[in-house]
Amino acid sequence: MSVAPVGGTAVHDHVALAEIELCGELIIAASAADEDRLSADRIDEVLRVAEEWWPRDEDPGES
Repeated sequence: MSVAPVGGTAVHDHVALAEIELCGELIIAASAADEDRLSADRIDEVLRVAEEWWPRDEDPGES
């Protein structure tokens, strides 16, 4: 049997924290939206999907 060490050490799951933050951003965007559902483009904008794939100064259509 393993026992957690005494001393208040905490394990932080950075991926889970990032996912929780993104879910919060989606909830805020959905609550502020005029329409019933967020469009796929709006979801991508909220989640900053394009920033992940292409630098801001480069058009994804350019090759």
